[in-house]
Amino acid sequence: MSGMTTNKPYMVRAIHEWINDNRCTPYVVVMASYPGVSVPQAFVKDDQITLNISPSAVRELVIGNDSLEFYARFGGVPTQIVVPIGAIMAIFAKENGQGMGFEVDVPPPEPPTDSDESVDSASKSQRPSLKIVK
Repeated sequence: MSGMTTNKPYMVRAIHEWINDNRCTPYVVVMASYPGVSVPQAFVKDDQITLNISPSAVRELVIGNDSLEFYARFGGVPTQIVVPIGAIMAIFAKENGQGMGFEVDVPPPEPPTDSDESVDSASKSQRPSLKIVK
C-alpha cells in the first residue's frame, strides 16, 4: 500500500494529546532550516529549535496533516509559528523525556523561479549550433 499518506501528523497529534492527558508539557524539536519553517531565528541553535506547545504557552494550536501552526510570545513579542510536519524531529514531555523521535522528511523540490527560467532560455539561445557549409 505505497499510496498511503505519512502517519507522522497523526503520531504527533496522538503523542501531544497523550502528554497533555498525563499533565506534562509537550515540546517539539524542529529542524529550523527546513523549507517553510517560520520560527524566531534568535532562538535557533545548531539548526534546531525546541518549542513548548502546551495549551498554556500557545494560542490557536493546529496540528494539521501538512503543518503545525500556532501563536506564541518570544521575548515578549507575539509571533506566528509555522512548522511543516516534515521538519518535526521529535515530540516529547519536558518532565520525563518520554515521546517519539522522527526522521526529517526530504523536503519537496523548490519550484523554479522566474529568474531560473530566464537563465534557462538565455542559455538555450546561446547554444552552439552546426551549419552546413557548401
